[in-house]
Amino acid sequence: MLTPKTDSELIARFLAGDQRAFADLVRRYQSPIRQFLRRLAAGDHALADDMAQETFLKMFTSLASFRGEAGLSTWLHTIAYRCFLRYVSSHSRLQFVDDDHMPEAMSVAPTAMSDILVEQMMKHLSLNERLMVTLSVSGGMSHAEIAEITQAPLGTIKSHINRAKKKLARLLGSEEERT
Repeated sequence: MLTPKTDSELIARFLAGDQRAFADLVRRYQSPIRQFLRRLAAGDHALADDMAQETFLKMFTSLASFRGEAGLSTWLHTIAYRCFLRYVSSHSRLQFVDDDHMPEAMSVAPTAMSDILVEQMMKHLSLNERLMVTLSVSGGMSHAEIAEITQAPLGTIKSHINRAKKKLARLLGSEEERT
């Protein structure tokens, strides 16, 4: 039998008792959720992996209540974001770098190291800037989808993304930031 291709089919199979359907959903969304959380956690892979595991555990226990008003990806990113916010509110482990301590331009070669560098650069962004630019750029989400996840107004989302891009461009020494 062929593996169902849509999220809806996998969810229906899981709710009917097919545990492999849940494993298929996890495989489908594991990388994007982990990358999202790694960017929010500024490269703290252990923390991001713990939160990803918590996200999928929440998905396992709550999938029956998923109404499908938004896509499963949006729903999972919302869960991951809320896990992250709970962590931030109860811990001070995350690192942020003040703008006054922002290094001069860095060079980024398109290698495996560039992803690690991006995660480290996220320390230079506020939590909201980190969140919005990660969802927009890495997650490829529209402003409306970001608003659904964060419950932030569209203008605020656009502002955070713009500020984040300017800070990152300054770190990378972008030509448009020099002019």
